[in-house]
Amino acid sequence: MTHVADFYNQLERKKPGITRRVYLASDDSAVLEEAKSKYEDYVFISDNSISQSAGLGTRYSDGSLRGVIIDIHFLSRCDFLVCTFSSQVCRVAYELMQTLHGDASQKFRSLDDIFYYGGQNGHDLHILEAHPGSISGLIQIKPGDSVSIAGNHWDGFSKGTNHRTGMSGLFPSYKAEDTVVKVSMPTYPEVSLKPSR
Repeated sequence: MTHVADFYNQLERKKPGITRRVYLASDDSAVLEEAKSKYEDYVFISDNSISQSAGLGTRYSDGSLRGVIIDIHFLSRCDFLVCTFSSQVCRVAYELMQTLHGDASQKFRSLDDIFYYGGQNGHDLHILEAHPGSISGLIQIKPGDSVSIAGNHWDGFSKGTNHRTGMSGLFPSYKAEDTVVKVSMPTYPEVSLKPSR
């Protein structure tokens, strides 16, 4: 709830006295009552029947599918999304947010993974600054190295494999930047840019 509190603390500077509402989607029906008891300053919006239908015995039913679609719809319409990008439900909700905001990159916090889609190419980072990797679990990186990222730990470190050394481990996230892979796109010269009358 830290990221939710941060969002509302900032929003309250502009809109004092705002009601702190949270749409809660989970496959664990006990989460709603726990949230209500721990965070009394928040109003939780949730449908526990959706959570119950996500159980192992009913997960693949029509009702469960409807519940997932409802959760994705309402999550995508939240002002701020806090979830786990390891969840396909979360990633789809974030993708749909892009259609509403154009750029929703500042309107979410993932509690685990960085954004990805299933089947994507590997995610490589370009190293900008050296790091010795002398502490257990850390890998050595040098400027110019290419590192395949396995995940961001959200504590200042990412996990990856250095292509130069073949070693896997943690490294400081701020010492790397995304490698942008450019590809040629067709220009479709046969398509007229002028609207036909």
